[in-house]
Amino acid sequence: MTADRDQAPVRTATLHTAIVRRARPDDIPALVASSAALFAEDAGTRDPTVDISWPLTHGAERFASGLDDPARLFLVAECGGEVVGHLAGLVAEGSAMRPLKVATLLSLYVRPAHRGARTGARLAAVFLEWAREQGAQQAEVTAYAGNQDAIRFYERSGFGAYTLTLGQPL
Repeated sequence: MTADRDQAPVRTATLHTAIVRRARPDDIPALVASSAALFAEDAGTRDPTVDISWPLTHGAERFASGLDDPARLFLVAECGGEVVGHLAGLVAEGSAMRPLKVATLLSLYVRPAHRGARTGARLAAVFLEWAREQGAQQAEVTAYAGNQDAIRFYERSGFGAYTLTLGQPL
């Protein structure tokens, strides 16, 4: 990731400038809060099997263990010294069955007051640039089928459907 890309400004709905940058250890509480908001808003309304308290219970450890891992990326969007969004991603080598290095966008969240101002698009663009720099040949993201806003967002960011997972409660 280039220095220019690491801190490129983007306009937010509140008319302040958001900076997208790599997360640092002092961002862990904000990453946990952002992740908890995502869990509550997304999985909390769409998937009763998800433990929406997971970020509060396990998030700090997960973020801390990955900050220095070159195969993982944690970004924050910062506006006026406050974290207003985050992105978590990773890159993994392929397998013998599917020999393709893949970057996975694990989570992306922008506070509602900062949506519609390309903050999420900036986070996604920096992730895709990082994925290319890591030698990934494909990027993937998963969204709930009922989250049409997320699906449209990811499609605008260049993602397209190529698999479909169907579920059935037992």
